[in-house]
Amino acid sequence: MTERRPRVDAARNREAVLAAADRLFSRCASSDEVTMAAVATEAGVGKATLFRGYGDRTGLLRALWQAHLGPLWAEIDDGPPPLGPGTPPRRRVAALLDAMLCFKFDHRQLAAALESAGSGSPYGTEQYARAHRLVRDEIARLAVPGADFTAHALLSAVRADLVVHLAAQPGNDREALRDALAQLVATTLGAPPGADGERPAPSGAE
Repeated sequence: MTERRPRVDAARNREAVLAAADRLFSRCASSDEVTMAAVATEAGVGKATLFRGYGDRTGLLRALWQAHLGPLWAEIDDGPPPLGPGTPPRRRVAALLDAMLCFKFDHRQLAAALESAGSGSPYGTEQYARAHRLVRDEIARLAVPGADFTAHALLSAVRADLVVHLAAQPGNDREALRDALAQLVATTLGAPPGADGERPAPSGAE
């Protein structure tokens, strides 16, 4: 029983910390406002507990990001269409980018914080590399020239800093941005909008 108690407390603290960070990101005007001290206060834990569990702010951001994106990647790896394997490539690319846009719109300050953590660029992150490989490989199946560059270009449309910027402009609600992205994907991949079906429904990543 003496060994079980710390594990129970650690799990409870982890849930409290991730929930607290979520709340802070959901109501902040800038991701810079969400500091380790602010999260510790919101969660009701000591800063030492926070640093011991996550190492630093980037470690906390990654844990929070993974908690949100885990279900999405499960759909991509093993789920049904339109995100899962076996989906026609044009439709799958559109669905993946749409899911990323929905997630980043709904969690834009968190996404912006993680993409700017460390190097100040999203391109070196594991999540970006994984998304790029998937989009590139699906585009290659369409025999579109320059699949590698085209994948980078399409993913740039769902960068968190761009989503934050666009979301602040009048008229750019979530659905307007989804429509614009669907048009971009259809045009870039050489098919008119609707050729592979309607715009993807929002995924479980929201």
